[in-house]
Amino acid sequence: MTSVLKHEIEQLVLSGHFASGERLNENTLATRFQVSRGPIREACRALAETGLLELIPNRGVFVRSVSEEEAADAYEVRAALFGLAARLAAQRISTDDLNTLEEMLDEMDSLAEKELLEDYYHVNLNFHQLILKASMNKRLVTDYAALIKELHLFRARGLLHGGGLHKSNLEHRNIIAAFRARDAEMAFRTAFEHVQNGKERMLHAEGKDPRRSGTEG
Repeated sequence: MTSVLKHEIEQLVLSGHFASGERLNENTLATRFQVSRGPIREACRALAETGLLELIPNRGVFVRSVSEEEAADAYEVRAALFGLAARLAAQRISTDDLNTLEEMLDEMDSLAEKELLEDYYHVNLNFHQLILKASMNKRLVTDYAALIKELHLFRARGLLHGGGLHKSNLEHRNIIAAFRARDAEMAFRTAFEHVQNGKERMLHAEGKDPRRSGTEG
């Protein structure tokens, strides 16, 4: 039950049904899904652990509020971290993990054709996590995970903008090509540019022109 509710509430947030910073009413959600408040509370707690929601003592549950400027700053740091992870992974990734990444690419292509954002998004998360794991740098994995919690909402919306699913996966293929070539510098560059392009898609999705904001990468 908690897993199902977590999925449903997550979709409401990612679709924009709840605005950034908006308080979620447990009673309203319980009525909507015809359940008690307990499972709703557990689902919200699980989503807070992912960084999508925020639990404020004595006030309630809120959609995590991150401004476009804060998200853009976080994207730039993420670009550097993900680029470093790719550089290390190009030298350390196993053949099995590389094959798994390519299988994920094919799956994401199929999901993009069907415009299944939710399914694409979760495979996309696993794709990036496997690259982080392949870097074999535990500190990098930890720091990246802490940063990424702030960006779930912006990343999902950015993927919807201007054919973002297909563009994102083409960028993924460039990263894998660098891995296959064991080219650490190409891996860094393609991974860094992938995140920077994601930042631009996010800013456009939020109605902001990165060329005017001075944050174009």
